[in-house]
Order: sequence, then structure tokens, then C-alpha cells
Amino acid sequence: MQELLRELSRVALAERSLEEVLGEITSLATRGVPGAEATSITLVRDDKAFTAAYDGEMALAADELQYEQGYGPCMDAGRGGVVLRVDDVHTEERWPEYVARVRATPVRSSLSVPLPYQGATIGALNIYSTRVAAFATPESLAAGLDVAETIAVAVANADAHWRLGEQARNMGLAMQSRAVIEQAKGVLMAQRHVNADQAFEILREASQRYNRKLRDIAQGIVEGTQQR
Repeated sequence: MQELLRELSRVALAERSLEEVLGEITSLATRGVPGAEATSITLVRDDKAFTAAYDGEMALAADELQYEQGYGPCMDAGRGGVVLRVDDVHTEERWPEYVARVRATPVRSSLSVPLPYQGATIGALNIYSTRVAAFATPESLAAGLDVAETIAVAVANADAHWRLGEQARNMGLAMQSRAVIEQAKGVLMAQRHVNADQAFEILREASQRYNRKLRDIAQGIVEGTQQR
């Protein structure tokens, strides 16, 4: 666990996509649980579950089968905050529609552990194996719990960092759009001898008429002026 903590502390967040960061975290999780052959991170937002990252196609395939059915161990672990272990999909009786389909994949056993963060559950760490009862030992269960608790903080931090970056990018785009619209209004005011409100109304009507974004109409006016 100390080595996992050290490696997680070295995961770079800057100038990387959320998918890249979570992919690296998931790969580290695979190495931290005895018996793990593939892992994935399921995040739950607005009661909707999705695979944010995975290490091994087997994990992604099993996750997606659960999303199609609307239930399964990883979804229930992420939503309910409970640890769910499947020792053998061929004898498992819970989630009948899911296990009936997952039997066609290499998955034979799995362990789904909730990701706890600040008193809530943000998703689940899903661990898969091609062997029967790969996670039935106390060591595997303890490692799964420790790894999930450890990476939950890293996942939450990576998600928060990405959201802040998106907000900054969106704000920058909004400011650029406003600047272009103001420039276009200035051009129209000079060319058509109208006031600011009338210039904006011309832009709005053109946007509706041509079914184009207001910013694109404004950009076209500004660029047309610069080319003259």
C-alpha cells in the first residue's frame, strides 16, 4: 500500500485529460489487488453509472453488460456503498440477466468495492479475474478495500481538477465570444448608423434566419471587415 500511495502521488494531473489520469490510476489499482487481472472505475453521477477508466478489455465488457441491464455488482456497489463479490458467474444467482450474459466473456469472478469520499460513495472499483473465487481470500478482500479507499481520493482529485479546467476553458470561450460579438456590433453601428441594441438585434435575427450561432455570425462580420 505504501508503494501504491507513492505511485499515486506521482500521477500528473496538469495538461492531461481525465481519461488519461484515471487510466493510470486504474492500472495502479490492478497491481494492488492479489488475483486482479482487469480493473475498472465506475463513477455515478445523477444516479447514472459509467466506466470512467479501465485496465483490460474484460473489465470494460463486463461493466457495459451491467449498464445495458441497469443493474449488476459494480452498479450496486457504486450506488449502495456495499462490497459485492462474485465467486463464480456460472453459479451466481443474483443479477440473473447480467450473469447470463457475462458467462460468454472470460470473466469468472469479480469484486466490486465502493469508492468512499467525504462521507459519500462516488462510484466503485471493479476487479475481475478469469479464475473462480479469485477474491475469496481475506487478503484479496482487505487489499480491495484498502486500494479502493486509497484511489478514491486520487479519483476525486483528478475529477475536481478536470472540472476546474473545464470551467476555466468555458469561461475563456465565453469571454472570446462576447468580445467577437461586441466587435461585430461596433462594425454594424458604424456601417448602418444604428445604436448598440439595434446592432445586437441585427445579429440575433441573422442567427435565427441562417440557423447559425450568434458568435459565428459575429465572427463572419468581423473577419469580413478585416479582409477589406
